[in-house]
Amino acid sequence: MQLHQLTPNPKAKKKRVGRGGAHGTTATRGTKGQKSRSGGGKGKNFTGEKIPLFRKTPKLRGFKSLRPKNLAVNLSQIEAKFENGEVVNPVSLFQKGLIRSGRGAAVKILGNGEISKKNIFENCLVSKTAEEKIKKAGGEIKGELESLA
Repeated sequence: MQLHQLTPNPKAKKKRVGRGGAHGTTATRGTKGQKSRSGGGKGKNFTGEKIPLFRKTPKLRGFKSLRPKNLAVNLSQIEAKFENGEVVNPVSLFQKGLIRSGRGAAVKILGNGEISKKNIFENCLVSKTAEEKIKKAGGEIKGELESLA
């Protein structure tokens, strides 16, 4: 056999029902009734007298915000993990294990606990009580994210 001797595989013609002949008149649909006509039937969700599945399933309630939440860190945690004079920023907080990666989320320093070390806080939101305690201890706050407060 060679390439020029190949022919396409003959396909059987699709049976056209309802056109007379073997499958004429009722076109294999039985006789009379809603299902025997085109477009007949109740639809895919119809289950007879039973309660349909979409009514059985509970409604989803509530709503989840896509806005990233502030990651909270207390002064007591910073006191325990950081040395005197160290820079406290989201990267260093992540490295010390105080926050998860939290991409896109802002870090907020809360005033729970006491701090006695002179640390430098960068790119963090700071609550008013935390700010007072940091300044009282001699620390400083740089590059506060005021727009995310």
